[in-house]
Parts: sequence; C-alpha cells; structure tokens
Amino acid sequence: MTKILVFFDNYSHYHLARVNALRDHVKSKNWEVMGMEITRDGIDYQWQNQLTDNDVPIISLLGNHKLDEVRFSDIAKQLFNKLRQFRPDVLVVAGYHRQIMILATLVFRASGFPVVLMSESKEDDSSRKWLVEKAKKLWLKSYQSAHVGGKLHRDYLIKLGMKPEGIFTGYDVVDNQTFHPDVIKKLPAPFTFPYFLTVNRFLPKKNLFNLIHAYHQYHQQSNNPWHLILCGDGELKVQIIQLITDLELKDYIHLTGFLQQQELLPYFGHAQCFIHASKQEQWGLVVNEAMGASLPVIVSRCCGCFNDLVREGVNGFGFDPENIKELSDLMMKISAPHCNLKAMGEASLQHIQNYSPLTFAEGLTNAITFAQNSK
Repeated sequence: MTKILVFFDNYSHYHLARVNALRDHVKSKNWEVMGMEITRDGIDYQWQNQLTDNDVPIISLLGNHKLDEVRFSDIAKQLFNKLRQFRPDVLVVAGYHRQIMILATLVFRASGFPVVLMSESKEDDSSRKWLVEKAKKLWLKSYQSAHVGGKLHRDYLIKLGMKPEGIFTGYDVVDNQTFHPDVIKKLPAPFTFPYFLTVNRFLPKKNLFNLIHAYHQYHQQSNNPWHLILCGDGELKVQIIQLITDLELKDYIHLTGFLQQQELLPYFGHAQCFIHASKQEQWGLVVNEAMGASLPVIVSRCCGCFNDLVREGVNGFGFDPENIKELSDLMMKISAPHCNLKAMGEASLQHIQNYSPLTFAEGLTNAITFAQNSK
C-alpha cells in the first residue's frame, strides 16, 4: 500500500473536501491518504472545523497551539515523530513559505521519496527580485511535480524552470454542493432588498475602499440601487465604517462581521451578484463559492481565478481594481432591469462544475503518479 501525506498549514473545510475526494478517487489504486497540518489554530482564517469524524485521518503537529507560541525546534521534533510513526511514501506539500514545509521536503528528498508541490503563486502577486527568483529556481528542483490552481500559476512555475508536463491544474476548488442553489435558496433570507455581496478579510489588498467609492458612484447614478453587503472583519474595520459614514451610506452598506461557512450560506443564497475587488489575490476561493451558488460575478483581473473562472459577459465581468468608474459602471450594468441575471447565474453554476473536489483529486492523482515515475 502506498501512503500519501497531504501537508497544509491548517485544514479548513476547503482542504477537508479536497482530501476526502482524493481518498475516494484513489481507493482502487490501493493508496492510503493521510493529512497533516501545522496547527488547529486558523493562522490566517479562524474557521471552526472538527477533524474527529473526517474520512481521512488528519495529523495536527501543534494541536490548538498558535504557530508563534512554539519554537521551531519543537515543531520539527513533532514532525519527525509523526513521520516515523506513519511512514508515508509520498509527500504532497502546500508551498514552501514556512520553514516546517521546507524541512519536510528536505527529509523526504534525502530519503529518496517523491515530493509534490501544491502552489497557487503567480508572477504578478508581488514585485519579484531576481536573486529570490534564482533561489526559487534552485529550490523547485526539490519537487518531482506540481499541482496548481490554473493557467497563470502553471505559467509561473514553467518560468521558474519546472517541466510543463509535470504541472497539473485543479488545485483551487471548494465543495460546490455545499453552495448549490437548490439547498441555500431555501434558507431564510437575511435581507428583503436586492444586494451585491462581497466576502473578505478587511485588509488593504482586498481593495474595499475602492469598492465602497465605486458603490458610492453607483448609488448616486442609480434610480433604485441595490445594497452592498460586506461580510468579514479585520484591521481596517474602523476606517471602513468611517468611510461609509462620511459617504452617508450607512442605510445601504451593511457589515455582518466574520461569519463561519454555514452562517454565510444564506447571504450567498439570496444575493443578486458577487463582487471580488482585490488588488492582489493568488486565486480567490470565494468566487468559486459564489459561482457554486449560481451568482453572476464581478471579479478583479488581479485575482488568480479570473482567467479560469470568469467568462466575460457570460457569467460575469472583470475590471481593473484601481479603476473605480469601471467597477461602478459594471454595477450599473448588472443591476439594470434588462440584465439576465438568471442566465448568468446558470452559466456560473455550469462552469464551476469543472472545478470540484473531484477535479482536485484527478489533478493531484496525476501529479503523484508523475512524481512516482520521476523520482
């Protein structure tokens, strides 16, 4: 039996859906799938997920301890203990942004076992320095294959020297069935008025100030404006509230605070359109969720998912996140009476079926098989 270890920072509902699909997909291969995470603490996202009843066993190195509360040497000790206990044959690792991920990769390579990289980095995520890029090219030789989100992520790894035939897509998926309109439209509506929906952490890169200014322009032009719902929380909350107050939009822009996945479902179920305005976004899984809910989408062209998920004029539109007028005009366009929201939503729902947990399982299975044949 071949043991596959899938290593993420933290197992959220996204990751659980993926590894469970992988387990089901590879049963006939006599592969055993295990998960490993650094910590139960959400690190970036405070999702609440139980692991005890999950189909795939998940190893948590730190339990509920926060990453910055534990010395690296203690994390490394836990890693070595777990690897000796479970003895996996293949490591699938989510990037190389953390020391413990690098250490796990080094251990597997030193032992002669294959390593598969999961990546959603693209070239324009940030300014690139040639020396760092050179180091990445050398480090990428540690991996036999890769599993990535889409075209832009594949192109970046190719530029860094990875062989195209060893790169497989389908990494960035959610459990579409959780968001299916047949399920969530039956939930009680959170509001009685039509609304645009956005779900974000309140961080600078999420571009919420430009979104609010664009909504302000739209609100001034529209005879019957939809409302705007901001789901999330974060460091910019006070400034966001102040801007909404200054623009006299408190009756039209509503903040819900941070919501767990189940709490978000009614908002997806009864929205008219989803907006994702980020200036920097490796992918943007909330767009998957919105499309799974059969919503038209307006998505920043800086989002990694844009090229793969948005079919311009069919299921939504793209925009320059720095262009407030362009976003405002799209709000006017999509909320106009003649816009066929139903057809656009159905196009979203149909297209997102190509990005399901099964898609993840198929892509990762191919990446693992390629790695096994290349070690």
